[in-house]
Amino acid sequence: MPLKNDLLVRAARCQPVERTPVWMMRQAGRYLPEYRAVRKDLPFLTLCKAVDLAVEVSLQPLRILGVDAVIMFSDILIPVEAMGLEVQLTEKIGPKMPHPVRSAADVEALRVPDPVETMPFVYDIIRTLKREIADAVPLLGFAGAPWTLAAYMIEGGSSKNYHIIKSLMYSEPAIFHRLMEKLADTQALYLKAQIEAGIDALQLFDSWAGELSPEDFATFALPYIQRVFEQVGSAVPRILYVNGSTHLLEGMAASGAEVLSIDWRTDLAEAVRRTQGRVALQGNLDPCRLLGPREGILRGVEDIRAKAKDAPGHIMNLGHGILPPTPVENAQTFIAAAQGRL
Repeated sequence: MPLKNDLLVRAARCQPVERTPVWMMRQAGRYLPEYRAVRKDLPFLTLCKAVDLAVEVSLQPLRILGVDAVIMFSDILIPVEAMGLEVQLTEKIGPKMPHPVRSAADVEALRVPDPVETMPFVYDIIRTLKREIADAVPLLGFAGAPWTLAAYMIEGGSSKNYHIIKSLMYSEPAIFHRLMEKLADTQALYLKAQIEAGIDALQLFDSWAGELSPEDFATFALPYIQRVFEQVGSAVPRILYVNGSTHLLEGMAASGAEVLSIDWRTDLAEAVRRTQGRVALQGNLDPCRLLGPREGILRGVEDIRAKAKDAPGHIMNLGHGILPPTPVENAQTFIAAAQGRL
Protein backbone atom coordinates (compact mmCIF):
# COMPACT_ATOMS: atom_id res chain seq x y z
CA MET A 1 0.00 0.00 0.00
CA PRO A 2 1.37 3.47 -0.85
CA LEU A 3 1.79 5.96 1.98
CA LYS A 4 -1.02 8.50 2.28
CA ASN A 5 1.50 11.09 3.49
CA ASP A 6 4.86 10.33 1.89
CA LEU A 7 6.31 13.84 2.25
CA LEU A 8 9.26 12.70 4.37
CA VAL A 9 10.24 9.94 1.96
CA ARG A 10 10.03 12.28 -1.03
CA ALA A 11 11.97 15.04 0.71
CA ALA A 12 14.63 12.51 1.70
CA ARG A 13 14.88 11.44 -1.94
CA CYS A 14 15.17 15.11 -3.02
CA GLN A 15 11.86 14.87 -4.86
CA PRO A 16 9.31 17.71 -5.06
CA VAL A 17 7.02 18.16 -2.03
CA GLU A 18 3.97 20.35 -1.43
CA ARG A 19 5.31 21.39 1.98
CA THR A 20 8.15 20.61 4.34
CA PRO A 21 7.64 17.41 6.39
CA VAL A 22 8.39 17.54 10.13
CA TRP A 23 9.03 15.17 13.03
CA MET A 24 11.12 15.43 16.21
CA MET A 25 13.91 13.32 17.60
CA ARG A 26 12.76 11.77 20.92
CA GLN A 27 9.21 12.77 20.03
CA ALA A 28 7.94 9.85 22.13
CA GLY A 29 9.15 10.96 25.53
CA ARG A 30 8.75 12.49 28.96
CA TYR A 31 7.42 15.89 27.81
CA LEU A 32 4.12 14.06 27.06
CA PRO A 33 1.87 13.32 30.06
CA GLU A 34 0.54 10.34 28.11
CA TYR A 35 4.05 8.91 27.90
CA ARG A 36 4.62 9.42 31.61
CA ALA A 37 1.34 7.65 32.34
CA VAL A 38 2.48 4.59 30.39
CA ARG A 39 6.01 4.67 31.77
CA LYS A 40 5.16 5.21 35.47
CA ASP A 41 7.72 3.13 37.43
CA LEU A 42 8.48 0.81 34.52
CA PRO A 43 12.22 0.28 33.89
CA PHE A 44 13.26 1.85 30.62
CA LEU A 45 14.52 -1.39 29.04
CA THR A 46 11.27 -3.09 30.02
CA LEU A 47 9.32 -0.43 28.14
CA CYS A 48 11.57 -0.91 25.10
CA LYS A 49 10.79 -4.65 25.06
CA ALA A 50 7.06 -4.50 25.90
CA VAL A 51 5.57 -4.55 22.40
CA ASP A 52 2.12 -3.11 23.17
CA LEU A 53 3.51 -0.33 25.37
CA ALA A 54 6.30 0.57 22.94
CA VAL A 55 3.72 0.76 20.15
CA GLU A 56 1.47 2.99 22.27
CA VAL A 57 4.19 5.53 23.10
CA SER A 58 5.43 5.49 19.48
CA LEU A 59 1.96 6.50 18.29
CA GLN A 60 1.35 9.25 20.85
CA PRO A 61 3.14 12.04 18.91
CA LEU A 62 1.09 11.20 15.80
CA ARG A 63 -2.18 11.50 17.71
CA ILE A 64 -1.23 14.50 19.86
CA LEU A 65 1.02 16.55 17.59
CA GLY A 66 0.17 15.41 14.06
CA VAL A 67 3.79 14.73 13.06
CA ASP A 68 4.63 13.59 9.53
CA ALA A 69 6.41 10.42 10.66
CA VAL A 70 6.34 7.90 13.49
CA ILE A 71 9.64 6.59 14.85
CA MET A 72 9.62 3.28 16.66
CA PHE A 73 10.26 3.50 20.38
CA SER A 74 13.50 1.72 21.31
CA ASP A 75 17.07 2.51 22.35
CA ILE A 76 20.34 2.45 20.43
CA LEU A 77 21.90 0.08 22.98
CA ILE A 78 19.45 -2.79 22.39
CA PRO A 79 21.81 -4.46 19.85
CA VAL A 80 24.77 -4.01 22.23
CA GLU A 81 22.95 -6.14 24.79
CA ALA A 82 22.30 -8.72 22.06
CA MET A 83 26.04 -8.78 21.32
CA GLY A 84 26.59 -10.12 24.84
CA LEU A 85 27.44 -7.01 26.86
CA GLU A 86 25.40 -6.24 29.96
CA VAL A 87 23.53 -2.95 29.60
CA GLN A 88 21.81 -1.03 32.38
CA LEU A 89 19.53 1.84 31.33
CA THR A 90 17.88 4.42 33.54
CA GLU A 91 16.63 7.75 32.23
CA LYS A 92 18.00 9.85 35.11
CA ILE A 93 21.43 8.20 35.36
CA GLY A 94 21.91 7.16 31.74
CA PRO A 95 23.44 3.97 30.33
CA LYS A 96 25.90 1.87 32.30
CA MET A 97 28.00 -1.10 31.17
CA PRO A 98 29.35 -2.82 34.30
CA HIS A 99 31.91 -4.77 32.22
CA PRO A 100 33.27 -2.34 29.61
CA VAL A 101 35.20 -3.47 26.54
CA ARG A 102 38.90 -2.75 27.04
CA SER A 103 40.90 -5.64 25.52
CA ALA A 104 41.19 -7.90 22.49
CA ALA A 105 39.62 -10.71 24.52
CA ASP A 106 36.66 -8.47 25.36
CA VAL A 107 36.14 -7.70 21.69
CA GLU A 108 36.40 -11.33 20.60
CA ALA A 109 33.84 -12.34 23.24
CA LEU A 110 31.24 -10.17 21.51
CA ARG A 111 29.05 -11.84 18.91
CA VAL A 112 27.42 -10.50 15.76
CA PRO A 113 23.91 -11.62 16.63
CA ASP A 114 21.02 -12.71 14.46
CA PRO A 115 18.73 -9.73 15.09
CA VAL A 116 15.43 -11.55 14.62
CA GLU A 117 16.44 -14.33 17.01
CA THR A 118 17.94 -12.10 19.70
CA MET A 119 15.71 -9.01 19.43
CA PRO A 120 12.35 -10.30 18.18
CA PHE A 121 10.43 -7.63 20.10
CA VAL A 122 11.92 -4.90 17.87
CA TYR A 123 10.39 -6.45 14.78
CA ASP A 124 7.09 -7.18 16.54
CA ILE A 125 6.96 -3.46 17.40
CA ILE A 126 7.60 -2.49 13.77
CA ARG A 127 5.01 -4.87 12.33
CA THR A 128 2.41 -3.79 14.88
CA LEU A 129 3.10 -0.12 14.23
CA LYS A 130 2.73 -0.63 10.49
CA ARG A 131 -0.71 -2.15 11.06
CA GLU A 132 -1.75 0.61 13.46
CA ILE A 133 -0.48 3.46 11.28
CA ALA A 134 -2.16 1.94 8.22
CA ASP A 135 0.24 3.81 5.92
CA ALA A 136 -0.99 7.22 7.11
CA VAL A 137 2.63 8.41 7.54
CA PRO A 138 6.08 6.83 7.19
CA LEU A 139 7.49 4.64 9.97
CA LEU A 140 11.11 5.35 10.85
CA GLY A 141 13.51 2.77 12.19
CA PHE A 142 16.88 3.59 13.69
CA ALA A 143 20.15 2.35 15.10
CA GLY A 144 23.24 3.73 16.79
CA ALA A 145 26.34 4.34 14.69
CA PRO A 146 29.41 2.25 15.49
CA TRP A 147 31.57 5.02 17.03
CA THR A 148 28.87 6.14 19.43
CA LEU A 149 28.14 2.57 20.50
CA ALA A 150 31.86 1.91 20.93
CA ALA A 151 32.07 5.01 23.12
CA TYR A 152 29.45 3.65 25.50
CA MET A 153 30.96 0.16 25.46
CA ILE A 154 34.53 1.26 26.12
CA GLU A 155 33.82 4.14 28.52
CA GLY A 156 31.28 2.02 30.39
CA GLY A 157 28.64 4.73 30.04
CA SER A 158 28.48 8.44 29.28
CA SER A 159 31.67 10.51 29.26
CA LYS A 160 32.78 14.12 29.47
CA ASN A 161 35.95 13.88 27.37
CA TYR A 162 35.95 10.34 25.88
CA HIS A 163 39.51 9.80 27.01
CA ILE A 164 39.15 6.02 27.47
CA ILE A 165 37.84 5.30 23.98
CA LYS A 166 40.33 7.70 22.41
CA SER A 167 43.19 6.16 24.36
CA LEU A 168 42.26 2.70 23.04
CA MET A 169 41.71 4.12 19.55
CA TYR A 170 45.18 5.66 19.43
CA SER A 171 47.18 3.06 21.37
CA GLU A 172 45.49 -0.16 20.21
CA PRO A 173 44.06 0.63 16.75
CA ALA A 174 43.83 -3.03 15.71
CA ILE A 175 41.63 -3.86 18.70
CA PHE A 176 39.53 -0.76 18.09
CA HIS A 177 39.01 -1.47 14.38
CA ARG A 178 38.01 -5.06 15.15
CA LEU A 179 35.35 -3.79 17.54
CA MET A 180 34.11 -1.33 14.93
CA GLU A 181 33.84 -4.07 12.32
CA LYS A 182 31.68 -6.14 14.63
CA LEU A 183 29.53 -3.15 15.48
CA ALA A 184 29.06 -2.16 11.84
CA ASP A 185 28.07 -5.68 10.82
CA THR A 186 25.69 -5.96 13.79
CA GLN A 187 24.01 -2.65 12.97
CA ALA A 188 23.71 -3.51 9.28
CA LEU A 189 21.93 -6.78 10.05
CA TYR A 190 19.75 -5.01 12.62
CA LEU A 191 18.66 -2.34 10.12
CA LYS A 192 18.17 -4.74 7.22
CA ALA A 193 15.77 -6.73 9.38
CA GLN A 194 13.95 -3.49 10.24
CA ILE A 195 13.49 -2.83 6.52
CA GLU A 196 12.17 -6.35 6.01
CA ALA A 197 9.73 -5.78 8.89
CA GLY A 198 8.33 -2.69 7.16
CA ILE A 199 10.08 0.60 8.02
CA ASP A 200 9.89 3.34 5.39
CA ALA A 201 13.10 5.21 6.29
CA LEU A 202 15.88 4.91 8.86
CA GLN A 203 18.15 7.12 10.92
CA LEU A 204 21.64 6.26 12.13
CA PHE A 205 22.51 8.19 15.30
CA ASP A 206 26.18 9.07 15.81
CA SER A 207 25.56 11.17 18.89
CA TRP A 208 29.18 11.46 20.04
CA ALA A 209 31.22 11.41 16.81
CA GLY A 210 31.31 15.20 16.95
CA GLU A 211 34.01 14.71 19.60
CA LEU A 212 36.37 13.62 16.81
CA SER A 213 38.55 15.81 14.62
CA PRO A 214 37.80 15.62 10.86
CA GLU A 215 40.88 13.44 10.41
CA ASP A 216 39.92 11.03 13.18
CA PHE A 217 36.32 10.94 11.98
CA ALA A 218 37.59 9.95 8.52
CA THR A 219 39.81 7.23 9.99
CA PHE A 220 37.89 5.80 12.92
CA ALA A 221 34.18 6.51 12.34
CA LEU A 222 33.24 7.26 8.73
CA PRO A 223 34.43 3.94 7.21
CA TYR A 224 32.11 2.07 9.55
CA ILE A 225 29.13 4.31 8.83
CA GLN A 226 29.81 3.62 5.15
CA ARG A 227 30.07 -0.10 5.90
CA VAL A 228 26.65 -0.03 7.56
CA PHE A 229 25.00 1.90 4.74
CA GLU A 230 26.64 -0.21 2.02
CA GLN A 231 25.33 -3.41 3.58
CA VAL A 232 21.89 -1.96 4.28
CA GLY A 233 21.43 -0.65 0.73
CA SER A 234 19.14 2.08 -0.53
CA ALA A 235 15.74 0.38 -0.38
CA VAL A 236 14.62 3.08 2.07
CA PRO A 237 16.08 6.57 2.64
CA ARG A 238 18.99 6.67 5.08
CA ILE A 239 19.43 9.61 7.47
CA LEU A 240 22.68 10.25 9.34
CA TYR A 241 22.66 12.34 12.50
CA VAL A 242 25.89 13.53 14.13
CA ASN A 243 25.68 15.85 17.13
CA GLY A 244 28.21 18.71 17.05
CA SER A 245 28.93 18.09 13.38
CA THR A 246 29.82 21.53 11.96
CA HIS A 247 33.39 20.44 11.26
CA LEU A 248 32.35 17.06 9.82
CA LEU A 249 29.82 17.97 7.12
CA GLU A 250 32.00 17.02 4.16
CA GLY A 251 32.77 13.64 5.68
CA MET A 252 29.12 13.06 6.51
CA ALA A 253 28.16 13.86 2.91
CA ALA A 254 30.43 11.00 1.80
CA SER A 255 28.74 8.49 4.12
CA GLY A 256 26.18 7.14 1.67
CA ALA A 257 23.25 8.74 3.52
CA GLU A 258 20.54 10.41 1.48
CA VAL A 259 19.87 12.86 4.35
CA LEU A 260 22.16 14.59 6.84
CA SER A 261 20.50 15.56 10.12
CA ILE A 262 22.16 18.74 11.38
CA ASP A 263 22.45 19.93 14.97
CA TRP A 264 21.44 23.50 15.89
CA ARG A 265 25.03 24.79 16.12
CA THR A 266 25.38 24.59 12.34
CA ASP A 267 23.94 27.29 10.10
CA LEU A 268 21.67 25.42 7.69
CA ALA A 269 22.51 27.70 4.76
CA GLU A 270 26.20 26.92 5.36
CA ALA A 271 25.38 23.21 5.40
CA VAL A 272 23.62 23.58 2.04
CA ARG A 273 26.68 25.29 0.56
CA ARG A 274 29.20 22.86 1.96
CA THR A 275 27.31 19.72 0.93
CA GLN A 276 26.90 21.14 -2.62
CA GLY A 277 23.45 19.72 -3.24
CA ARG A 278 24.62 16.14 -2.74
CA VAL A 279 22.17 15.31 0.05
CA ALA A 280 18.91 16.40 1.63
CA LEU A 281 19.13 18.05 5.04
CA GLN A 282 17.17 17.59 8.25
CA GLY A 283 16.84 20.00 11.16
CA ASN A 284 17.76 22.07 12.96
CA LEU A 285 15.89 24.13 15.57
CA ASP A 286 17.57 24.38 18.98
CA PRO A 287 15.42 22.21 21.30
CA CYS A 288 15.61 24.99 23.90
CA ARG A 289 13.58 27.21 21.56
CA LEU A 290 10.60 25.09 22.55
CA LEU A 291 11.09 26.23 26.16
CA GLY A 292 10.57 29.85 25.13
CA PRO A 293 7.69 31.97 23.81
CA ARG A 294 5.50 31.07 20.85
CA GLU A 295 6.87 33.98 18.81
CA GLY A 296 10.40 32.62 19.09
CA ILE A 297 9.31 29.19 17.86
CA LEU A 298 7.54 30.70 14.86
CA ARG A 299 10.53 32.90 14.08
CA GLY A 300 12.90 29.94 14.39
CA VAL A 301 10.86 27.83 11.99
CA GLU A 302 10.73 30.60 9.41
CA ASP A 303 14.48 31.23 9.74
CA ILE A 304 15.23 27.55 9.12
CA ARG A 305 12.82 27.41 6.21
CA ALA A 306 14.56 30.39 4.61
CA LYS A 307 18.03 28.93 5.12
CA ALA A 308 16.95 25.56 3.67
CA LYS A 309 15.39 27.07 0.51
CA ASP A 310 18.31 25.99 -1.69
CA ALA A 311 18.63 22.49 -0.22
CA PRO A 312 17.65 19.74 -2.68
CA GLY A 313 15.41 18.33 0.06
CA HIS A 314 14.57 19.41 3.61
CA ILE A 315 12.93 17.72 6.60
CA MET A 316 12.13 20.02 9.53
CA ASN A 317 13.31 18.72 12.90
CA LEU A 318 15.09 19.80 16.04
CA GLY A 319 18.87 19.84 16.23
CA HIS A 320 18.72 17.24 19.01
CA GLY A 321 16.03 15.41 20.96
CA ILE A 322 13.09 17.30 22.45
CA LEU A 323 13.72 18.13 26.12
CA PRO A 324 11.54 16.70 28.93
CA PRO A 325 10.49 20.14 30.32
CA THR A 326 9.05 21.20 26.94
CA PRO A 327 5.39 22.30 27.18
CA VAL A 328 3.22 20.15 24.92
CA GLU A 329 1.59 23.24 23.42
CA ASN A 330 5.03 24.47 22.32
CA ALA A 331 5.73 21.16 20.59
CA GLN A 332 2.34 21.48 18.89
CA THR A 333 3.22 25.01 17.81
CA PHE A 334 6.48 23.81 16.27
CA ILE A 335 4.79 21.03 14.29
CA ALA A 336 1.90 23.23 13.15
CA ALA A 337 4.24 26.06 12.12
CA ALA A 338 6.49 23.70 10.17
CA GLN A 339 3.43 22.31 8.37
CA GLY A 340 2.17 25.80 7.51
CA ARG A 341 -0.92 25.50 9.70
CA LEU A 342 -0.09 28.71 11.64
